[in-house]
Amino acid sequence: MKAIPKPRPDGVVRFGKRKAKRDDRNLMFAALLKAPPVLPAEYDFDVVHHGIPTPMFGNDQYGDCVTAGRAHQTLRFEKVEQNKLIAISDNDVLHEYFGESGGVDRGLVVLDSLKEWRRQGWLAARRHYRIKAFAQVDRAKRSEIKRAVFMDIGVGLGFTLPDAALTQFHVGKPWAVVGGKAGQPNPHNGHYVYVPGYTRSGPVCVTWGRKQQMSWAFLAKYCDEAYAIIDAIDTTKKKRALDAGKLDAFLAALRKAKAKPARAGGRHG
Repeated sequence: MKAIPKPRPDGVVRFGKRKAKRDDRNLMFAALLKAPPVLPAEYDFDVVHHGIPTPMFGNDQYGDCVTAGRAHQTLRFEKVEQNKLIAISDNDVLHEYFGESGGVDRGLVVLDSLKEWRRQGWLAARRHYRIKAFAQVDRAKRSEIKRAVFMDIGVGLGFTLPDAALTQFHVGKPWAVVGGKAGQPNPHNGHYVYVPGYTRSGPVCVTWGRKQQMSWAFLAKYCDEAYAIIDAIDTTKKKRALDAGKLDAFLAALRKAKAKPARAGGRHG
């Protein structure tokens, strides 16, 4: 990849989630769940595991929120896997972002980036990290979001944010639904965040250098895609609430479909 482009000097934070892409072939998170555990009323990975930082990862200068969210999640995955905080740099995140975007600061499609994370992985803190799978979460079901968070898998949420969300963020208020024009989803405000916790009020995400509370009503109104990302399935007792057999069968079918040669005259992709 060529050198990272110079950042635009205006503004404080950046958006970078492109329009949500749908794929009916996605693995559904609900299909992997075994008998539901008793979920606590509130849970936050960062409270259980102290000292997790919340870097900006370049999202104040570039529209790299999708890869910044990936970096925040990788920090937490490796805190469990390696029992240490790995040193992911802004350059690691930006190198991956511009590698996927073709060297242009134009944002990313979340689904395409997740597939790249599963297929190729990425280089962070001088080591290669690749996820096992991702699964689509029903964003209308709080229980699915809570279960993914409680399993220390976490949830990646895509939003079309209203302008009011920026105001609320800058004055330190939770994201909440408001009326009027400022409360309408703005198609220019596509944003992706990683969610490592939830309270009774709603999910708690990591974005733009800090933790941000939101209401469940805010999630319902502005979230347009949600994914559980699975790095491994047997590392903790909580993750064993996922059906490993179903996951492996899905991935095997995916590999088989990719290996199947295209028919003569058919489309190649």
